[in-house]
Amino acid sequence: MSELSLDLHNAELTTPDMVILEMVAASRQDASAQLAARMHAGGRISDLDAFLDQVSSREHQMATGLPGGVGLPHARSEYVNRTSIAVGVAKYGHSLDFGAMDGPATLVLLMATPAQSFSEHLEVLATIARSLFKENFRESLRRAHDAEVIAELINSSLVFHDH
Repeated sequence: MSELSLDLHNAELTTPDMVILEMVAASRQDASAQLAARMHAGGRISDLDAFLDQVSSREHQMATGLPGGVGLPHARSEYVNRTSIAVGVAKYGHSLDFGAMDGPATLVLLMATPAQSFSEHLEVLATIARSLFKENFRESLRRAHDAEVIAELINSSLVFHDH
């Protein structure tokens, strides 16, 4: 097992404080801002506005919508001190356009990684995306209605994944 995988096994990618249940956002930028604010409050991002600029420029390069109603905005940034994922579960009846072919997102995961962590960024992004392609995983996140459970689902999706 690589050192990277060991680090991921011990990493708390998210905490209940970085989960927003019943999220209502005016746009995907607003959703990213709400989620990034949780990371900032948790001390994982040093400059909220600068980080959001980077997320926005990443969104302009390529849509970050995944099939099944998921938005996965992400950025590597010098303003991020540890790899983190904040999760927003849209309030019933609300959704956001992240550019996915099959329609808007009701689940938004904002991923932030330190600028120098290129391989970790790709590994976490690929692993979380693989989990999100599974309908039962997406539905577990949507139906949890509990920030602790959602945080555990996200963290364990990396721990139990075959590296």
